[in-house]
Amino acid sequence: MSSILHKQLFFTARCLISCLLIMFIFNACSSSRNIIKVPLKDAKATYLLEKLSESELQFDWFSAKFSIDYIYDKKLTEFRGQIRIRKDSIIWLSFSPALGIEMARLKITNDSVFFMNRINKTYLRGDYKFINEYLQTNIDFDILQSFIIGNDFQFYEKSKFRANIINDQYKLSTAERRKLKKFVKHGEDDEAKVFYQNIWLNPETFKITRVNLKEIQDDKKLDAYYNDFKDHEGQLFPFEITFEITADEKIVVKVDYSRIRIDEPKSFPFSIPSKYERIY
Repeated sequence: MSSILHKQLFFTARCLISCLLIMFIFNACSSSRNIIKVPLKDAKATYLLEKLSESELQFDWFSAKFSIDYIYDKKLTEFRGQIRIRKDSIIWLSFSPALGIEMARLKITNDSVFFMNRINKTYLRGDYKFINEYLQTNIDFDILQSFIIGNDFQFYEKSKFRANIINDQYKLSTAERRKLKKFVKHGEDDEAKVFYQNIWLNPETFKITRVNLKEIQDDKKLDAYYNDFKDHEGQLFPFEITFEITADEKIVVKVDYSRIRIDEPKSFPFSIPSKYERIY
């Protein structure tokens, strides 16, 4: 049983890293949309990106409870937990079974990833090179943070987007999106880019309703769908997010948020007991 839980939990962490963590339903899930009373008008990409920026969640601290439906190999596993974020600095998550004590913790910083499994008393420590080699993709902290809260990538260029209208929503597309040079670490210029990105926007709120990333060489895709937008302290936030990773295996992760708090400072405890064994 411990081995099964360990595998399921590790795959869940991998999903969140991909996204959460590609980290990676296409047709199975559709975003909730407001009724459009008049036909949409063509808009330039620069205008849409400006409106998107204005509508994004503004925060320095973010925390919430969550429940996860995780589907892998047609098997459903349910988790509960909590997430804490200090903007552009650290992402911290705690996982528990649907009913039970904490199973694992995950801590992500700008250059490191830490994972602690309380079931079999092991831990993992690595950098993004390790994560990207394992996932055979290209992610960083900015991408993960953006996917979790439904914002656009903030440290990547915005000059190559094209805009059009698809199914009563605005769609922004780019074939290659590079990280701004001042945020690229020395020697990583060739890796600091995102291939084939599409962003769908609600035409009334300009909130992101869907993001799609696709790798060039492989048929890997990450889709994120944002639904159930509610006003929280004057800002719209998606309380339901569905991630679908299409790679060698298909993984679906549905996240439901509750008890959201913005700009309430939190701690990020991550103390590894001395008896825990490190996994490489």
